[in-house]
Amino acid sequence: MNLSRHAVSVVLLITSFCAADRTWAQGPPFQVDDPVPVDFKHYEFYVFGATDGTPIETDYSGPAFEFNWGAIPRVQLHTVLPFGGIHPAEDPSAAGLLDMEFGAKVAIVKESKHIPQIGTFTMFEVPTGNSGKGLGVGEVWYKLPLWMQKNAGKWLFDGGAGEVVVPQTGFHDFPYGGFLVKREVNKKIDLAAEIFSHGGEGPLPPQRHSSTMLDAGGYWHLKGEETMQLLFAYGHSIAGQTENYAYLGLYWTWGKDDKAGGDQDKDKDKKAMLNKAMYSGRLSDLRAEVVHSARPEYPCSHELAPRIAAGRNQLGDCGAWSGSGVSAILAADGSPFPAN
Repeated sequence: MNLSRHAVSVVLLITSFCAADRTWAQGPPFQVDDPVPVDFKHYEFYVFGATDGTPIETDYSGPAFEFNWGAIPRVQLHTVLPFGGIHPAEDPSAAGLLDMEFGAKVAIVKESKHIPQIGTFTMFEVPTGNSGKGLGVGEVWYKLPLWMQKNAGKWLFDGGAGEVVVPQTGFHDFPYGGFLVKREVNKKIDLAAEIFSHGGEGPLPPQRHSSTMLDAGGYWHLKGEETMQLLFAYGHSIAGQTENYAYLGLYWTWGKDDKAGGDQDKDKDKKAMLNKAMYSGRLSDLRAEVVHSARPEYPCSHELAPRIAAGRNQLGDCGAWSGSGVSAILAADGSPFPAN
């Protein structure tokens, strides 16, 4: 326990010195997570298998399914549906549905030149697994971490720590934390390594004592840079209780970039500027805007600019002045629309 708490302190110290401009999500296939939520209106889906073993017992999950949703800006909703099993060294094995996981990742501080991104990824495990067979805890339990991330060109640094809270007999609350370094090798491959440490989890789980592990793995981009990836990692303890860890999974991401909405906002801003100029009597401000918007298929637009600048009362075929503004004017795309 003391070893693990010391390791967590070292992780936080190292992370505070990490020094970039681009932010990437982390997490699977590693045990260290990240503070970067899925983009708004975007989604992630994983199909994976993982294993964690000690001399007392080897546990595995698979097939397991993870889904993440960028529900609102800077907030990600998260769920995992895991099937798996246990292989104790002395007792019978068992398999089936494990405890389901739900959570929310929240970006608290955005990354800047000198400050890392900081966020939380609170999770709670629902007792859907059969605790009598060792497939679950039998009570709701929680993970309460704080993660940080800093980018530096092709390098990425993740780190943080947290506490697992397990209100169940035979289980202990325990700290955990780690530090990860990732490097983009090329457009197809990213490689990474991490140090991850956790405290003793109590007399019932196989991870009865603290352990510090060194894991390595990576990401193989199968389709595009982010759309579909193969994730893999393997690690072994380097201090504390003997323990090994492995992960293999497929990852997909998709979503809608709100480009159309952004263009509509720009058009609205442009219309508002035109109307403001007209109502304030600053007609000369319209000249550059109308000339910029002119198209050959709308020859009227070429006539509109000089007439507005000259303050004419009549716009010919283009429309006519009214007491409060122009009754017809050209939109940003060259088509006519009525003014308000």
